[in-house]
Amino acid sequence: MDIKKELQHFYIGNSLGGQQEWYSRITDFGMHIGGCAAITACDCAIYFEKYFGLRGLYPFDLQNISREDYLRFGKIMEPYLYPRWSGVDRLEIYLDGFGRFLRDRNITNLKLSAWSGENNFSDTLKVVAAQIDSGCPLPCLVLNHQARSLQDYVWHWFILNGYEIRGDEAFVKAVSYGIGRWLNFATLWNTGYQRKGGLILFEI
Repeated sequence: MDIKKELQHFYIGNSLGGQQEWYSRITDFGMHIGGCAAITACDCAIYFEKYFGLRGLYPFDLQNISREDYLRFGKIMEPYLYPRWSGVDRLEIYLDGFGRFLRDRNITNLKLSAWSGENNFSDTLKVVAAQIDSGCPLPCLVLNHQARSLQDYVWHWFILNGYEIRGDEAFVKAVSYGIGRWLNFATLWNTGYQRKGGLILFEI
C-alpha cells in the first residue's frame, strides 16, 4: 500500500522556508557559506511556534514572516550554531547549540536527540515515518556522498518534512534552498562513505 505524508511548512515570499544565500557574501560571509545548520534551526523554531504553539521561539510577526525579519532571526540563531571552517559537521554540535537556544527561551517540553547515519536504512525509515507522523520535521546532515545527483546536499543541513512509500521504494521531502524536493531515501541514506551525518529527532 502506498503511503504519503507531508507536514505543513511556511513560505517567505516564494521561498519555502529560509535560505542561507540571503545573507551577504560580503557582510555575512559565514552565514552565506556555512549557515545551513542555523537556517534549519530557524525553520524548526518557527515551525514549532507556528504549529505547536511553543511561545517565545520566534521574536517577530509569526503571521507575516518577512525576509528582513528572518535575516534578523538568523543572526540571533548564529551564535548557537555558528558556522565553523569544518561546518556543523557533528550531530552533537547541533544538539548542544539548538539545545542552548531552547533553554535560553525556557522551552522545556521540546526534547532533541541524535540518530546517527550509521544506523541501517530500515530502522531509519521507521524513525523518519514516526517523526513525521507525530508532526515533527527532522534536520538532516549529509557529509560526503557518492551520488552525483545529490551534490547540492553534500556537507549540508536541510529539513525532512515528508515521506512517501511507493511500492518497494521510499522517498523523503527535503526542504532547502527555498524549495521542497522529493529524494529517494535509500540513495540519500547510503552515502557510500564511512563517515556519516544523521538526523536530529524531536519529542514534544
